[in-house]
Amino acid sequence: MSPQVALLDYGSGNIRSAQRALEQVGADVIVTSEPEIALAADGLLVPGVGAFAACMAGLTAINGHRIIGQRLAGGRPVLGICVGMQILFERGVEHGVQAAGCEQWPGTVEKLQAKVLPHMGWNTVAAPEGSQMFAGIAPQDRFYFVHSYGVRKWEFEGDGLTTAPQVTWGEHGGDRFVAAVENGPLWATQFHPEKSGEVGLALLKNWLQSFDS
Repeated sequence: MSPQVALLDYGSGNIRSAQRALEQVGADVIVTSEPEIALAADGLLVPGVGAFAACMAGLTAINGHRIIGQRLAGGRPVLGICVGMQILFERGVEHGVQAAGCEQWPGTVEKLQAKVLPHMGWNTVAAPEGSQMFAGIAPQDRFYFVHSYGVRKWEFEGDGLTTAPQVTWGEHGGDRFVAAVENGPLWATQFHPEKSGEVGLALLKNWLQSFDS
């Protein structure tokens, strides 16, 4: 039986390309903004494109922040992509305006300190050893990025009781940023796996396989 993934539709994100990619790796995908469906699915994918504050406004309008929180409280898988990853952090700052995020992790989404922005195109990432997200993916493999903002400092210190999140880093124009995070049932990527060819499909397949772990 195929795993069912709810693709959260809150008015932000390239939903169709994500849907196609997930279906390609064997998921049964339902695009929804209904809390009951999003909570019941095996996995929840949170997309996101555009400004942090606008994405949070759209997410809040459908109680998406509560859906994410309820799923994680029950240990149910969630994957955030691009701005869908950024809104999982405590806050975002764009053009001097600060907006609150979902606060799953401490940290600030801010403008990258690089000479050329946006960071757009293919780039490698530095994943930690033993990463389930990047299992079978080589260090030289590249993912597709398109962003001008990111988390430049990882602020989570842990409580000594739970396993610390695994953080993957990216680099652009001399600046370093969080490219991906694995934190139990909560996974997130700054890059677009659905636009990253076979490597991106391998990562999405790893996510589906994590449902049983």
